[in-house]
Amino acid sequence: MSTIEMAARAAGRADTPEAAARKEKFQQDTERLLASFRRDKLSTANVDWVVTLFLIGVHVAALFAFVPAFFSWSGLAICLVMHWLTCSVGICLGFHRYLAHKSLKLRGPAEFFCLMCGCLSGEGSPLTWAATHRLHHQRSDLDGDPHSPVRETGWWAHMLWLFPSRNSETSQLLMKRYIPELANRPLMQFFEKTFPMWLWGSGVVLLAAGWAVGGWQLGVSWLVWGMGVRMVAAYHSTWFVNSATHLWGYRNYDTRDESRNLWWVAILAYGEGWHNNHHAHPAVAPAGHKWWEFDITWWSIRFLKLVGQAYDIKDKLPEGRGADETEMAEIATA
Repeated sequence: MSTIEMAARAAGRADTPEAAARKEKFQQDTERLLASFRRDKLSTANVDWVVTLFLIGVHVAALFAFVPAFFSWSGLAICLVMHWLTCSVGICLGFHRYLAHKSLKLRGPAEFFCLMCGCLSGEGSPLTWAATHRLHHQRSDLDGDPHSPVRETGWWAHMLWLFPSRNSETSQLLMKRYIPELANRPLMQFFEKTFPMWLWGSGVVLLAAGWAVGGWQLGVSWLVWGMGVRMVAAYHSTWFVNSATHLWGYRNYDTRDESRNLWWVAILAYGEGWHNNHHAHPAVAPAGHKWWEFDITWWSIRFLKLVGQAYDIKDKLPEGRGADETEMAEIATA
């Protein structure tokens, strides 16, 4: 069959009532999904109170770090180590570069550990995080971007976008549209069902271990610094990538969005602040593309490769724009 005949047959199928109905439903689903991330969805009648009260509670808990009785050097050390594990190994490496962009492959032990660290961050489940991030890349600074400071405000992009309530139907559509190859994997389903337990369990362990070592005061210190301070610092480190790096900084690449490279966000977020580099070549594992653009998360990836836990790492810059945006667009229209 010639190419012309194949095209004619495909066009004929596209004109059938069934095809038209599928196309209309797809467009309706797309509009409903994009609408759920618009700023006008944030109202007193549509607040996700679980997320809102949890974030308020974490910030209040962090304030106890200013109480001298709850300071301890061991608590500070736990805070720093847990910040690196959850923010860099969990979010930046596990959720972001591994799941959302498939920049590398991980063997079983490293995959479990990285995703566990991501769950300990308190930034949601691996599936929801990866699907939302793919939507961000497809609609970056356009209508439907979950967190665009260019279209909305800096505060919306930084954290307010988290507060509107989104129903389960919309959440399922987000996953079906953007992470079809991940959703049914057993390990993904395991963490999807258990991710809150890892977070709350870590708090219980910190309190109990500190109490056992040095009494209730040390237990509270470990909880305040290991959960409250660490999580607030990790949250804002991640959120600055959504807000600040679409507003300030320099650009190595002429991307269609307003992504920028910002050195201080790169420090706080373990390399994720080289955001213009990332939006130009999303599937590339290292975020720093100049010799001075250091990327701590990339060092962790190299270590995992050295010990045989990471492989098929995409570490070469392709010609022109990255192919990852096209791939995500195809996933979203499948």
